[in-house]
Amino acid sequence: MLNRRTKYLQIAFNRSFNEVRKMISLLPASEKILIEAGTPFIKNYGQSGITALKDWWSRKLGQPGYIVADLKCMDRGGREVVAVAEAGASAATCLGLAPTATIDSFIDECQKAGIDSMVDMMNVEFPFEVLQKLKKRPTIIVLHRGVDENEKNREKRLPHEQIHRIKGTYNDVLVSVAGGENSRDVIRTFFNDADIAVIWRSFYDAPEKTATLTEEFLKLSK
Repeated sequence: MLNRRTKYLQIAFNRSFNEVRKMISLLPASEKILIEAGTPFIKNYGQSGITALKDWWSRKLGQPGYIVADLKCMDRGGREVVAVAEAGASAATCLGLAPTATIDSFIDECQKAGIDSMVDMMNVEFPFEVLQKLKKRPTIIVLHRGVDENEKNREKRLPHEQIHRIKGTYNDVLVSVAGGENSRDVIRTFFNDADIAVIWRSFYDAPEKTATLTEEFLKLSK
């Protein structure tokens, strides 16, 4: 499980099976790195892809690695949770836009499966309105500026102002921020007390720079 005193870098992988295997081989063996099986990767390779990520990263670390399955559940997520947990995932995601009953069921299934629940607040203007309706809180709340939104509206800021409000109200949750792709974004994410910074585009665009990019971003998490 994640340590609340540690700042983590979550790297999302969405390239081909062999490309991702090569990229993971280039990563430094750091417990501060969380490996994400991105939604396109899961759609292409399913449970076997998640199992492969778990194997590759665990071998690199010399101990079980932390794998996030980005399911983006909107309905009937229980079965998906079971499937990714069986494949070796450490956490799974559900969209905050999903019906409250779906999110509640998702969180319950994650607890039963022994994995962390992540609720992704992409396109949710007021995360508190979602959180207040839930029977149980998720392990991790993800504040997220989406990829398409990031490209079309670069002026829109990452929701850093939400971090202190959420952690001040719910002191038993971790906060992740996704959608920032440069050093300034990551610095602000950690400065504002987020626990996890999620990076995707930088690694997708330059897989050959995986080692260098990771080292640069890890320095910002101290």
